[in-house]
Amino acid sequence: MTNYPIEQVVPHDAPMILIDSLLAHSEDEAQCGVTITEQSPFFSPAINGVPSYIGVEYMAQSIAAYAGALANDENKPVKIGFLIGTRKYQTYQPCFKNGSKLTIEVKKLYQEESGLSVFECQILACETLLCQAKINVFQPENPLEFIRENQ
Repeated sequence: MTNYPIEQVVPHDAPMILIDSLLAHSEDEAQCGVTITEQSPFFSPAINGVPSYIGVEYMAQSIAAYAGALANDENKPVKIGFLIGTRKYQTYQPCFKNGSKLTIEVKKLYQEESGLSVFECQILACETLLCQAKINVFQPENPLEFIRENQ
């Protein structure tokens, strides 16, 4: 497994890359990391952290990092994908506190040839489960053509 910089596997531009690193990946899963600081996008001084609903985007970007790493492993270009929705998003605290080091784990449960996939996701801090969800994503064969056709 190659340890790719996050900018090389997530097809976003700063400041919208919300996760810090791809920690590990395999054929069916990945782990990413993010440390919550006052400079984190969506940080709120009022709660001294990032609202836990942002966890959905941490999960989605970890799925993107997984897909981007697999593409890089095969010397293929990283393609954009789409967050379709989430099921059963459960959070066990209202925010990710300043200084927290989060691990986002994503595991592919199902993938269709069309590019539709379902992932089981969770966010942990020191092995404590903070939130979990099933995330539905779509990565068409030709994303730019798909966008033009559906405008």
